[in-house]
Amino acid sequence: MEKTLTGKRVLITQATEFMGPVLCDVFAQQGAEVVASVEALLAPSAAERVVSDAGRIDVLVANLALKAPSTPAVDVTEAEWRQVFAALVDPLPRLLGATLPGMIARRQGKVLVIGSASGLRGMKRASSYSAARGAQLAYVQAVGVEIAPHNVQVNAIAQNFVDNPTYFPAEVQTNPRFQERLAREVPLGRLVSAREDALFAAYLCSNAADCFVGQVFPVCGGWVAR
Repeated sequence: MEKTLTGKRVLITQATEFMGPVLCDVFAQQGAEVVASVEALLAPSAAERVVSDAGRIDVLVANLALKAPSTPAVDVTEAEWRQVFAALVDPLPRLLGATLPGMIARRQGKVLVIGSASGLRGMKRASSYSAARGAQLAYVQAVGVEIAPHNVQVNAIAQNFVDNPTYFPAEVQTNPRFQERLAREVPLGRLVSAREDALFAAYLCSNAADCFVGQVFPVCGGWVAR
């Protein structure tokens, strides 16, 4: 891949968290004009303001992160449930509601949600987080097929075991128990590198990926198969 995003203006949310830094770097290397937003998106008005401030957007990368609680399902409180959904789910319809009308009018555009494979495979002590990540993926599938006739593509990456400082900081990666889990659960036998993931994201946001609509792509070293 070389300069596959030349001429495209790309808005990346939460650009200093989760996959934000590497996405900004790789997308810029691929020729994109990157608009890196660092604003929190918890307030109902925040998403519309971020999109408005960005101006014309050819590609929206909804990179949303929250450190996953590790609460047993029977102990998940209403407050935890709402906190997780407020961070990971509620911003999506606000972001797309502000972005899609312009893309539909131009009959061109892409939205990529950076989600989690935890919505595709059960994980102990992760019910609130997995539910929110699963809701992201269901939303992408529904909106993707609805918007496809307008020549706008909405897709998602469902990742896990990808090297990033939010979920796999150095202290986690060097923990022997984590290394044992990696060897046991991930057929690849290692973390997916941040750059590998970001390059795939860049491909999905390029004109070469116009045929994908409402798709969820696991990037997780084989942790889930679909």
